[in-house]
Amino acid sequence: MVGAAFNSKVIGILRGVDKDFFAEIVDAVFSSGLQALEVTMNTDNVLSMVEENVGKVPEGVLLGVGTVRTLEEAEAAISAGAMFLVTPNLDIDVIGYAVEHEVPVVAGALTPTEVFAAWHAGASMVKVFPCDAMGGANYIKSLLGPFDQVPLAAVGGVAIDTVGDYFRAGARAVGVSSALFGKEALAEKNIKKLTKNVKNFIGSVPR
Repeated sequence: MVGAAFNSKVIGILRGVDKDFFAEIVDAVFSSGLQALEVTMNTDNVLSMVEENVGKVPEGVLLGVGTVRTLEEAEAAISAGAMFLVTPNLDIDVIGYAVEHEVPVVAGALTPTEVFAAWHAGASMVKVFPCDAMGGANYIKSLLGPFDQVPLAAVGGVAIDTVGDYFRAGARAVGVSSALFGKEALAEKNIKKLTKNVKNFIGSVPR
């Protein structure tokens, strides 16, 4: 199977965000240069947040749902309008459902066997998670030895001072949460600080 294309280099990951702050975040991060934003399935009101905001995102950027663990969650996310899915685990049925509906899916994997299985099943990109626990950028480089045709996204422990290492190792994308938005900015609902953090992080990504 061939999955829908996914070309964003930085995926912002929002977990546990308040619904009343979400729309403001969406506007701020996309205007700051972020190309893909996922809100996790285990966030309260995730489906209504996506449904209410997906029609407002600018052309050329993507609002999706992450932490999609089961086929039922994939169905619910796509029904809500998710423009892409991200999974923490390898589930062939989830990948197949996304491919069938022409929705990009960044499928979670860790081992070489899982990486190849995800790609073979039609994943648009393979999310190596938790990447930092396996050696970070060096693990990405090792996986790309035999799997040089597989686009890998590094997720887990990516920071502004290490993001360049991941891209130099061959990663096509990174998934980032607090290192992108800033823990304080999210906790304080400080949109000005959050915007500055996103711009700084995007600016540190190799072109």
